[in-house]
Amino acid sequence: MKKILVTGSLGQIGSELVMYLRNTYGTNNVISSSRSKKEDSIATSEPFEIVDVTNAQQIADAVKKHKVDTILHLAAVLSATGEQNPAIAWDINMNGLYNTLEVARENQCAVCVPSSIAVFGPSTPKDQTPQDTVMRPTTIYGVTKVAGELLCDYYYQKYNLDTRGVRFPGIISNVALPGGGTTDYAVHIYYEALKNKKYSCFLDKGTYMDMMYMPDALEAIVQLMEADPSKLIHRNAFNITAMSFDPEGIAAEIKKHVPDFEMHYNVNPDIQKIAESWPNSLDDSEARKQWGWNPKYDLASMTVDMLDKLSKKLNIQY
Repeated sequence: MKKILVTGSLGQIGSELVMYLRNTYGTNNVISSSRSKKEDSIATSEPFEIVDVTNAQQIADAVKKHKVDTILHLAAVLSATGEQNPAIAWDINMNGLYNTLEVARENQCAVCVPSSIAVFGPSTPKDQTPQDTVMRPTTIYGVTKVAGELLCDYYYQKYNLDTRGVRFPGIISNVALPGGGTTDYAVHIYYEALKNKKYSCFLDKGTYMDMMYMPDALEAIVQLMEADPSKLIHRNAFNITAMSFDPEGIAAEIKKHVPDFEMHYNVNPDIQKIAESWPNSLDDSEARKQWGWNPKYDLASMTVDMLDKLSKKLNIQY
């Protein structure tokens, strides 16, 4: 990666990935893009381009203007939000991806497209879900992510386009708030623990899902894109994970540091249904074997760092 275009730069991952990449590859070599610009967001600092991924010409113009060789395509509508408007989710997630792949093919760019645990469904093995298994999702987000993985594979096989991707679990960040995903509670709970010493959880007890701390997620993208392509048997996309817990597990870990913290349940049946269709835990052995994936954070170390960073950010002692 020498000249990188990041789509969806205002999202939870994009807002941090842009700065991470600029620290690694140089500010002028990482072009941030989104369909709108927020002046108060460092992720849309220069170099920045307005790019609506449903407009192929805008993607092409940014790629040619900056002589881009790699596109990190993050623009997407997530699971919970997607269920509220499936048509918009399909348009952005599928047509946006098709446009990106076409521009990449015409300009010989490598492409990284994050997928998700949402590709799995109720018929998928729940525990230690294999790399290659049944994928019958029940959300429009999951449907678009399965189709996206296959489309990226198609472009690699037919056009020899260098496409790569990971299946992200829930991402937990101390910088950007999440954008409408099923795993969002695992970010909000830390804020509420510090601000109010209590949290009302929209998922039920015993709902296990895979999660990952943002620093590991950012490193995973770079590590995969820098990996030796001759060693990649799979490309789109690798299971990766760092930890698996349920709401009680994360609450118990927080209580070690915030003893007065209490959690109650106000289950959202629609989001709960989505969560129950996803795996309890993933088998990420292929990512570890093929490109050396090895996360640095577990639940305990992440919780220490989250509370430390957020207490400073919110100016709250605990």
